[in-house]
Amino acid sequence: MSLETEISSVPDDNPFFRASTLPYQLPPFDLIRMEHYRPAFDQGMADQLAEMAAIANSPLEPDFENTVVAMERSGALLNRVAHVFFNQSSSDTNDTFQEIEAEISPRLAAHEDAIHLDPKLFGRIKALYDARESLELPDGEALRLIEKRHEAFVRAGAELSAEQQERLRGLNAELATLTTTFQRNLLADTKARALVLDDAAELAGLSEDGVAAAAENGKALGHEGKYVLSLKLFSNQSELASLEDREVRRRLLEASVGRGFEANREVIRQIVMLRAERAALLGFPSHAAYAVGDQTAGSVKAVDEMLSRLVRPAVANAREEAEALREANGGATIAAWDWQYYSEKVRKAQYDIDSAELRPYLELESVLHNGVFFAAGKVYGLSFTPRPDLQAYHPDARVFEVFNEDGSALGLFVADFYARESKRGGAWMNELVEQSELSGTKPVVVNNLNIAKPPAGEPTLLTFDEVNTMFHEFGHALHGLFSDVRYPYFTGTRVPRDFVEYPSQVNEMWSIWPEVLSNYARHYQTGEVIPDALVQKMKAAELFGEGFRTVEYLGATLLDWAWHSLAEGQDPGTDLEAFEAAALEAAGVAMTEIPPRYRTGYFAHIFSSGYAAGYYSYIWSEVLDADTVEWFKENGGMLRANGERFRAELLSRGGSLDPLTAFANFRGRAPEIEPLLARRGLLPQQ
Repeated sequence: MSLETEISSVPDDNPFFRASTLPYQLPPFDLIRMEHYRPAFDQGMADQLAEMAAIANSPLEPDFENTVVAMERSGALLNRVAHVFFNQSSSDTNDTFQEIEAEISPRLAAHEDAIHLDPKLFGRIKALYDARESLELPDGEALRLIEKRHEAFVRAGAELSAEQQERLRGLNAELATLTTTFQRNLLADTKARALVLDDAAELAGLSEDGVAAAAENGKALGHEGKYVLSLKLFSNQSELASLEDREVRRRLLEASVGRGFEANREVIRQIVMLRAERAALLGFPSHAAYAVGDQTAGSVKAVDEMLSRLVRPAVANAREEAEALREANGGATIAAWDWQYYSEKVRKAQYDIDSAELRPYLELESVLHNGVFFAAGKVYGLSFTPRPDLQAYHPDARVFEVFNEDGSALGLFVADFYARESKRGGAWMNELVEQSELSGTKPVVVNNLNIAKPPAGEPTLLTFDEVNTMFHEFGHALHGLFSDVRYPYFTGTRVPRDFVEYPSQVNEMWSIWPEVLSNYARHYQTGEVIPDALVQKMKAAELFGEGFRTVEYLGATLLDWAWHSLAEGQDPGTDLEAFEAAALEAAGVAMTEIPPRYRTGYFAHIFSSGYAAGYYSYIWSEVLDADTVEWFKENGGMLRANGERFRAELLSRGGSLDPLTAFANFRGRAPEIEPLLARRGLLPQQ
């Protein structure tokens, strides 16, 4: 069954049914309407199942072209609609989107099962896998594709009995529904818990533009004349560093850390129990063991050893920091909502640096053009041209065309930086079109942030954390843009979860590189370059608060690990708070002053995204990142030759090469952890 023979039965105006004619096949957002999604999903799934059936039932002996490559070519329509839908469902959702997502998610899970649990299809893949060393394959990428396809089938249950497969299908459908429900409940609760304040005096300590943004947010959310602080996804809200009113700080943090618990108690219980049952069905003692099995870490033991090496020195650092904060508070106890506020006071006293002092030098447009884009030009030779003629999915999202140094076209970059009620929290990168030599497509990538939008005509001044996030997410964008693989299975960021954060973390280095910092950090009114004295203070304070940041991160990581280390049949109950407390105490990271970066109720990474038993990947990837930063410094820093090496050996490879092999090819050896320990102040004192 071909796409051409099927589309005659659907409306001619559905833009998903044919490849976009826009540059780089950018989806025609001006034509896409809500009623187009369901028919496109329906037809897309039907088409791909027909394509897979044709492969499975072929009378020809299986070979690389008629089986593996044919699978790679399948699902074009489904890919088109899914990329657009899931980008928009996270970036600009509404009730109808959420209804469609609740309906489609379990159907997509069933669709994947129909493919991976087809015995004839698996038989052809297994035959090729068993004979792989004797096949005349075009290259190593083709060999790896056979191996990874086989692994995907096995991990999806292809070797289970028919009865076991039936249960697996049910588990996957239930989990798809539950994770969608979790996200919908969290979004609603996050909106409901936004802190509404009646008087600007309650915002004392915030900058003028921060107060204006709160007023604008209040107006946008229907609280005319009031001030609203909407919640960001992580626990410690950025305003806590500035708000002088202790009661307002308490209310803000408690609103943040209380999200999702009531709405998602039973949902979370069911998710972790079903994941544990599924892992046991597939032959693993826990979901953590299953999840790490195809990652670069390889085993639960490897992750445990890495995390345990960090806990004790991180907690010791944090306790020293807590003592300094208590002294700044006249010896009084520091509560969790006081930490950021007194941390700023200590930072100012010890290093004479105030975070608010930086913000006038961190204007969004300058950071983007003179920082993020400038660094990409220096290191990789890229240039960026605004394309206002190309429409994105929301008025705030802007499109840029990206070119290589020789003028050749690379792809499109979509920048969507502002927070809105219809956008989920956090920051992330999506792909609207994936690079593939086989399909002849170039990448179209999206970066989403959640920066508070100022009143019309006012500048957008960032915190340095937001600057760092912008560079981080652009690192993911580069990973997608530089993809140079033949097969879609390996494109861009389709690498192990504990490797995917590595390129993005490396890109953070340029945010503080002197040549880059001096280029973008200019006063938004006077154009004055950030004073060198202020830069030196920033450098002197680099390790300040590292104990807090590491414990906060480890708290979330070890919570994730605890939830997903449950064995089949272990019922954690719905007292999520008790489970949390016991898990943090057992892991040695329980500090009442430092809540985990994400608590269970709003831990979207692990309950509605792909990081279940994978949140450790940020620090696992940071081992590679810190080692790579050392390589850049040892080899002259911001040189085109360095950028070309990193691009050629690593960023362009996607998943087509074993990630640690790619790292070793780039670095000249296996990764070492010492640069990370030094960065985080965790090396023993001499």
